[in-house]
Amino acid sequence: MDFDELRTFVTVAALGNFTQAGHRLHRSQPAISRRLSLLEQELGVPLFERLRERARLTEAGRAFLLHAEAALASLDDARQAVRGLQAGLQGAISLALVGTLADSHIVGLLRRFTQRAPGMRLQLRTASSAEVSDLVGRGEATLGLRYFTGNRPGLVSFEAGAEAMLVIAAAGHRLAGHRIRQARALAGERWIGFPPAQAERDSSGHVLRRLLIKAGLDDADFTVIDSLTAQKRLVQAGFGLALVPETSVRDELHQGTLVALDVPALRAAIPITAVHRSKGYLSPAALALLALLTEKPKPGKKPPS
Repeated sequence: MDFDELRTFVTVAALGNFTQAGHRLHRSQPAISRRLSLLEQELGVPLFERLRERARLTEAGRAFLLHAEAALASLDDARQAVRGLQAGLQGAISLALVGTLADSHIVGLLRRFTQRAPGMRLQLRTASSAEVSDLVGRGEATLGLRYFTGNRPGLVSFEAGAEAMLVIAAAGHRLAGHRIRQARALAGERWIGFPPAQAERDSSGHVLRRLLIKAGLDDADFTVIDSLTAQKRLVQAGFGLALVPETSVRDELHQGTLVALDVPALRAAIPITAVHRSKGYLSPAALALLALLTEKPKPGKKPPS
């Protein structure tokens, strides 16, 4: 068993497709298949079910995946540790974050960091919260910023602030401009929200459903939409209400294409969490960025934007 076989296995598991894995690794599909066959022969069990268009992990493959990811991540850590001895605040840091956080105070913190360390290259990529944890767990990102803590093993989580959530409606909604003291005033309204993440205890979809139940609106008509942009467009068109991050609708609220409804019973804030691998190597620059992202605001001082 060698690292090339492990990297091939992890890539196929992530993409679920031999051809796509070959493109990413710059190898032919037969070469990908040969490496996986060698690995399966050594382990004595099949790691994938070969379907027509997909490669699906077997039970043995799922059991092997976290260990393979950890081995590859440890090798990358070793390389980074050697480079870090000389680099200091030079080099590169890979950061995976949920896309809506680019509209929050986080972007101000990232700007401050790049100003402090002009020789550091910050590599950013966006993903969903669960995908952020997966990228960090596989070692494809050094640090991650996501909502909630998630439950992927092998990660350490730190508080990095919170994101206020707003109930939004189409311009001209009958209750716009009023404080809605009784949530039952929204009875009969349709709601648009994210699906509750199946593999995690908490997600934006879970929050909305819990709030509706607590407010006595558990019989509300609920449409599942997994795109924030699509949710906003559907709300604008009058298809329902939604609960979204405040920073994600600043422009629409300013332009008047959406309105925020004042519903005390449905007020919420969801935690922003920084994650890294529990046994992963963090360079001096990565430690400095993590400290900045998790720094507690001083009393009376607003987070930078």
